[in-house]
Amino acid sequence: MAKVTLYKAEHCHLCERAQRQLAELRTELPFDLEEVDISGDPGLEARYREWLPVVEIDGRRAFVYYVDEAAFRRRLAES
Repeated sequence: MAKVTLYKAEHCHLCERAQRQLAELRTELPFDLEEVDISGDPGLEARYREWLPVVEIDGRRAFVYYVDEAAFRRRLAES
């Protein structure tokens, strides 16, 4: 089963949108979801802040800013 990681931060409306999209996609597609709040972690802040939200599939960056649901389905099928 694919592992999807969502890097997010508090008060980020794009992050909240990505969260909702991934929750909805999980109702139809099998994948493990880990949500990582980068707030307060200097290393994660430096790596992800300007790109939020960041979605990785099996450790590979798949989406930044927005989740394209059709592309997500394709990428998940490839993993």
